[in-house]
Amino acid sequence: MRSLRPLLVAILLVVSFFYFTTHDSALRRSLRLPSSPDWIARPSKVEITEAAEPPGLDAEERNNVEVYRKVLPSVVNITSTAVAFDFFYGPVPQQGQGSGFVFDREGHILTNNHVIAGARQVEVSTSDKKKYKARVIGADPIRDLAVIQISAEKVTPVVLGDSKSLMVGQKVYAIGNPFGLSGTMTRGIISSIRSVNGPEGSAIDEAIQTDAAINPGNSGGPLLNSRGEVIGINTLILTGGAEQSAGVGFAIPINAAKAVLNDLVTTGRVRRPVLGIQSLPIGPELAQELGLAADNGLLIQRVIPGGAADRAGLKGGTERAYLGNIPIMVGGDLIVAIGGEDINDTGDVARVMNNHRAGDTVKVTVYRGKRRMEFNVVLGEAESEGRRT
Repeated sequence: MRSLRPLLVAILLVVSFFYFTTHDSALRRSLRLPSSPDWIARPSKVEITEAAEPPGLDAEERNNVEVYRKVLPSVVNITSTAVAFDFFYGPVPQQGQGSGFVFDREGHILTNNHVIAGARQVEVSTSDKKKYKARVIGADPIRDLAVIQISAEKVTPVVLGDSKSLMVGQKVYAIGNPFGLSGTMTRGIISSIRSVNGPEGSAIDEAIQTDAAINPGNSGGPLLNSRGEVIGINTLILTGGAEQSAGVGFAIPINAAKAVLNDLVTTGRVRRPVLGIQSLPIGPELAQELGLAADNGLLIQRVIPGGAADRAGLKGGTERAYLGNIPIMVGGDLIVAIGGEDINDTGDVARVMNNHRAGDTVKVTVYRGKRRMEFNVVLGEAESEGRRT
């Protein structure tokens, strides 16, 4: 009997193997397990669910599309080529990219000065993939603005808006060529309006801060309102260490650019306007001490002989006094407004001047003693009047 036991075990194993190999499919079906690749279904036609028709755009989407289509033909990609030198003083071409926009039918393009500064060659690509050699017509490094020109048979200029009455929360668009990706539009709002330092370190008064994504390559491109009008020139971003948008970008207000466009095109430089005075900012305490008629303003210390203020009849100080150990002149006119805008310090004057150019006439409101007076002043040019206020 013991000799038959191994034989019976062997027979049992053979029977079990045969059973499981021949009944595998039935077992898998009973356990709902996938069998061989034969379970994969291959129907003759795939059934999918499709939308009945293309969805229509809502009002906001339509506005986005309209702004893009309206402005894109005016936006250009600018490639500037400068020459650096290697260790052995060999010339090494270096390229930079930025954006710009056509603002008249003569092919003049507004951009940032830092986009074309030091360039030996400037090339412009339009939205229809055409390329043109461009000439630098004029530059204003202080405001970081420049005008270049292309020779094209047909161009589409933008509509320049008004940056004077912008409001925080207002919707804005940026169109440009971030990282060389031409024809890119981003959207955001005006986050703030503040003074910031530009790429060259000079102040940009009333710069437009926005959370619309602005990246390298957007510089010089337009910042637009919801009607597709240019309200600013994208110029600066704050980054978190990498050169990419951190949701804080800045644009030069378009009114500051409009004030100098004529000079840049006709003379190649900006005839920076000045009143032709030396002045002292006045606050409430000093105004009370000096017995002035207003709590804030600029007290004229001296008018520059032959300058704008002198020609208009404004008066400087007539008596010497001391502010601590500092000698000052009193008895002059106290400027309280220029062009209808209140003046509290020299920064206010600079903001007003940024919206004007030499030769413009502005209304200057002063107190002469207790008497309020207004003068029409034809602004002078900084170079000819010693760069005073």
